Amino acid sequence: MRKKILALMVIFTIISILVTGCKKSNTIKIGAIMSTSGPVSTYGIHTRDAMQMAINEINAKGGILGKQVELIVEDDEKNPEKTMNALIKLVTKDKVVAVLGGLTSDCTLAITREAQQRNVLLFTPTSTNDTVTDAGDLIFRSCFKDSFQGSVVARFAIETLNAKKAAILYDMNNDYSNGLTRAFQETFEDLGGTVVATESYAGGDKDFNAQITKIKAAEPEVLFIPDYYNTISLVIKQVSNQGLNVTMLGGDGWDELTGQAGDEAIGSYFSNHYSPDADDPDVIEFVKKYREKYKVTPNALAALGYDGAYILLEAIERAGSTDPNKVKEALMETDRKFVTGHIQFDEHHDPIKSVTMLRIIKGADGKLATEYVGMVNP
Repeated sequence: MRKKILALMVIFTIISILVTGCKKSNTIKIGAIMSTSGPVSTYGIHTRDAMQMAINEINAKGGILGKQVELIVEDDEKNPEKTMNALIKLVTKDKVVAVLGGLTSDCTLAITREAQQRNVLLFTPTSTNDTVTDAGDLIFRSCFKDSFQGSVVARFAIETLNAKKAAILYDMNNDYSNGLTRAFQETFEDLGGTVVATESYAGGDKDFNAQITKIKAAEPEVLFIPDYYNTISLVIKQVSNQGLNVTMLGGDGWDELTGQAGDEAIGSYFSNHYSPDADDPDVIEFVKKYREKYKVTPNALAALGYDGAYILLEAIERAGSTDPNKVKEALMETDRKFVTGHIQFDEHHDPIKSVTMLRIIKGADGKLATEYVGMVNP
């Protein structure tokens, strides 16, 4: 009797392994690390939803390599330590073949070396810090770099706004804010402008009045504030309260500011990855589908997430394999137009693409909105 029980147990184990193997063979697991809670949760939620929408579309057309794609999302709460924990879980427990993420530069920088060492292809659609792709040949991104973005805003200030004097207010502890600051200042000065004041604060600060007082005394014509929308909404209100009459400028972290700020933001400009109001057919179709599904207008990071999912999965299909080294080679063959523009990758695995400039206005409905100003090509 005991031998029969043991034999049955062995048979059951073998069947379980075979069934599990069959299940795994029918899906391709892609990991995603998004900040769906915490200080930039709006970005994380929009990006996650857009990636899922892209994967749903791909699955509806038969998936990739003849299999359906499963997106496994981890929330890091914009905490680099939790980003690392999420990466390890996705790789060791969930057995994903690649990871989309992280959302912000500081979180992505926390895991690039780990991903490279573990032979995991890491593809961030949204992390703009220049050094993100430095960790190795398996690290890619599909958004432009801070150095390009910062220099574009500086050129815009000089060439379009005719500014000669600029001030900068930035977060000294934030990789994103620091990178944009360096690029803006270098380009602004190279083009003949003068940075008359550079003031900093620490992430989490709520009172910026002391820094604004010093900036006001320097009499700048433009004020560059490279940070995320939640902090910017506080800063620009205090700028207005102090009567500092200056044109404010920002980067893509300002996306979603129109839902956070008041009229003090009107007339400000910021760089971004796309405009939902563009008359481009790919943008129109993406915005229509996203609005129908999620009942909100997709922000720029959503567009990047959507493109990122397509870029990665199309590369896996071209590679004919989920092997990271083969997928890496296939990614370098990317050469087509997506929602956020035409994309190819350079030797550093950074995309060659354009920057969109937007102005904050008051819409016909009385609410803040963005207006397309122009596009700067690489």
